[in-house]
Order: sequence, then C-alpha cells, then structure tokens
Amino acid sequence: MTAPLFHQGLVPDGRELTLSGSEGHHAATVRRLRPGERLDITDGLGVVAECTVLRCRRDEVDCTVERRVVYPEPAPRLVVVQALAKGDRGELAVELMTEVGVDEIVPWAAARSIVRWEGDRGMRAHARWSATAREAAKQSRRVFWPRLAGLADTAAVGARIVTADIAVVLHEEATEPLVAGLREAGVAGSSEIVVVVGPEGGITDSELEVFGAAGAMPARLGRTVLRTSTAGVVAAAIVLSHTTRWDR
Repeated sequence: MTAPLFHQGLVPDGRELTLSGSEGHHAATVRRLRPGERLDITDGLGVVAECTVLRCRRDEVDCTVERRVVYPEPAPRLVVVQALAKGDRGELAVELMTEVGVDEIVPWAAARSIVRWEGDRGMRAHARWSATAREAAKQSRRVFWPRLAGLADTAAVGARIVTADIAVVLHEEATEPLVAGLREAGVAGSSEIVVVVGPEGGITDSELEVFGAAGAMPARLGRTVLRTSTAGVVAAAIVLSHTTRWDR
C-alpha cells in the first residue's frame, strides 16, 4: 500500500522530524496513524522525507526519517493560463491540471469571462483555487507543487508569452491541430511552454491579436470543442507527452 503524503513547508536534514499544524492533526486524528506506520512528507519543492511514525500526539506526529530524497525540477516547465470560469468549473480545471502535472496556473480575466474577481470576492476565489491545487497535489503525490499566480489581464498574459520558448492559444477555429504545432515547433530543449485556455464565450479577436503579436500560435485540440474546465488538462497531457517528463 502506498504511504500517505503530507506537506510541510520545511523538510530539514536529520534523523527525526515532527509533522505539526493542520497536517499533523490530519495525520494523527483523521488518518489515525500509529507508531511503525509509513508516511512521506514533502515541502512541495522537490524534497521528500520517507518516514516511519515514532509517536503521535493530538496534533503532531514524530517521525523517523528513513530516507531523504531531493528530486530534480521537471523540465520543460508547463504553464497554463486559465480564463476565469463560472461556477466550480475553474476549480475543476485547477484540480485536473494539477493532477496531470502543470507547473504553474495563471488565472486570466478574459474579456468574455462571466466571472469577475474583484475585491474580497476575488481574494476568496483565488484562495479556493489555491486550496484545490494543494489538495490535488497531495492526492496525486506530487513532489513539486504547482504555483498559482495572481490574476492576470490580457496585457500581462501577452508579456508572459513573450518570455516562453513555445506558446499556444487554444482556439476552435485554428487551422492546425496542437499535435502538429508542437511537432513543428520542436519541444526538445524548451525550458518553458505556455498554453492559453479561453473562457466559455471564447477568445476575442483583439485578444488573439495580442497573443499572436507576442509569439503565440493558435491551435485546436481536435474536431470537437471542449469546455474551458477540460481543455487545459487535455492540452497539458498532449504537451507533456511530447516531452520526456512522462518517460520516467
């Protein structure tokens, strides 16, 4: 049985460590771990401590570190710019993209996004996306947790595209499939790939112009049109399959 994975901001060197806070409470009180049982602890930045439970308290678990592993950062980095979506579709998109391996998610206030992140409402929405990413990262046993960027406007997305090695804008009217576009661009040797996913109402012509001028290529996923909540994870899977990240 696979050992449960917990998160702690710092995984220090040493033969023992204590899992505390909400994660310690979850391990001791909810999961009811007992001495001798296995668990893994990660800092979400590539460090994992493979541990055995030594003793438990109400909100803390003392552990013996059997092995400390430092994983190399995955390359190329995959960034998905996700347009704000209504209801829980945005959180679904974050969950799926985290599970598949996206390294950074950029919330985008697109012109046709129905939802607006403004004031306290925007802060709460961003917090929900962050919490969703954290839980999905633990569930999928990721040792590198995705970064959730701040809300971006179209100009900021364009600036991000400029710095990417490869950038793609998903659009149902694009003439070239994503697979063909990646093949022509040549993913090998890239350090960062950016994929832009539009809102329910689609990307406007002016947004396409901004992204095209920044160096992004339009591409479609296939003959069908996917929801904004699923387009990102499908595109991410296609991109990652063209890299060596899934070879291990």
